[in-house]
Amino acid sequence: MSRLRLGTRGSPLARAQSQWTADRLMALHPGLEVELVVIKTSGDRFSLGEKPAAPNLKAQFVKELEDALLEGGIDFAVHSAKDLPGDLPEGLCLAAYPPREDPRDVFVPGSSLSWEDVQDGAVLGTASLRRQVQLRLARPGLKFEVVRGNVDTRLRKLQEKGYAGLVLAAAGLKRLGLDRVPREAFPADLVVPAPGQGALALEARQDRPGTLQLLAALSDEKTRLEVELERALLKALGGGCSTPLGALARADERSVVFRVFWSREDGSRALRLCERSGLRPEDRAALLDGLLRRIDAGR
Repeated sequence: MSRLRLGTRGSPLARAQSQWTADRLMALHPGLEVELVVIKTSGDRFSLGEKPAAPNLKAQFVKELEDALLEGGIDFAVHSAKDLPGDLPEGLCLAAYPPREDPRDVFVPGSSLSWEDVQDGAVLGTASLRRQVQLRLARPGLKFEVVRGNVDTRLRKLQEKGYAGLVLAAAGLKRLGLDRVPREAFPADLVVPAPGQGALALEARQDRPGTLQLLAALSDEKTRLEVELERALLKALGGGCSTPLGALARADERSVVFRVFWSREDGSRALRLCERSGLRPEDRAALLDGLLRRIDAGR
């Protein structure tokens, strides 16, 4: 019997995603045992209210997991792809992307029963600058309060604080089995999701071919194409949690449509772009280059 150690954060969502991954790997590879190894990250401490230790919060959600990979303490890690910085440490790679869930953001109603009912001056709960900037452009009178913590904590604060609503990721609610929670999906042309949102990424060492082969069985090529295009934009722009950057690629059999939102941190110079290209690598490279040129010109 072979065995893999799966590194995961300790939040309910991270555990649910990791258990889902472990169960499917064991189903695909009879005789394989996958052990979950819970690792606390700097980002987890920040979510609980501690001051961030570094300006790139994305890196803080994965750093300790990547350290454990490089040191041999775990064999692979499961991440929400949107938590990954554009650059990976030398020696690591993204071995697989399972099929993507709904990448959209959703409005969870509080004192307002729907997004259309939200009035000027209403307060929404979200810590995401990307979400705040895009929603404020749609409704300039909106106010926001930073809400952190796991999904259950955020839902509790929705009731305690009397917010008009929360903004969450559709995929997180689904993976936690929270079908009871009412929600309304924002169209991607209103709120462009974060790069990689709705996708999982399985990270492993490049020098472990046996592990890479096992993980590859879970990978979905459509998801890989979409997420890697989004991550290429993230890397080129040097984006992190403090950058209002949205990027969503959607591919079919013949083409990919790439929707992008970018602005300065204060919401000025906002750009909404949408382009289509073929699926060949050179077509996607030209698409990315054209979008980057337009963003650079708009800065």
